[in-house]
Amino acid sequence: MFPPPSHPQSDHECYGDDDLRAILRDVRVIAMVGASPDWNRPSYFAMKYLQDKGYRIIPVNPKAAGQTILGETVYPDLAALPVRPDMVDIFRNAEAAGPLTDQAIALGARVVWMQLGVRNDAAAARAEAAGLRVIMNRCPKIEYMRLFGELGWQGINTQVLTAKRRPLTRTTRKLM
Repeated sequence: MFPPPSHPQSDHECYGDDDLRAILRDVRVIAMVGASPDWNRPSYFAMKYLQDKGYRIIPVNPKAAGQTILGETVYPDLAALPVRPDMVDIFRNAEAAGPLTDQAIALGARVVWMQLGVRNDAAAARAEAAGLRVIMNRCPKIEYMRLFGELGWQGINTQVLTAKRRPLTRTTRKLM
């Protein structure tokens, strides 16, 4: 289980790096609501990247139900999942995040993660009251890259000029 957050639960503007790192380290199965079979959509990139890091990503998309995305069967909704996810990653708008958060609570997920641009404070309050951790307006792919030293590999300006890759940390090796 996760340690208590180092930030106040009601403040979803700022998350501690240790909190995000703990979530990304402890979560193994992620239900990605709004996962797209289109290779050029952000959810597809995020799914592929997180799979490559050792996470099992279960796509949830009613329009693509029954298809496969990156080797995983797509489910129509969270209730149809064959396993309980550790985390529900919401690639939908803020209005849709409310009912999806309620489904995540009912399912027994430990974390609700709302993607960039998605914030629903009422849903977050319900999830936190039920004991779930909530992250809003962040991308787990970007946070993983930032926290585990991979942003520089992607051409992001980290203000460090070098031709050498950073050595893998013990945590990064463990996740691979």
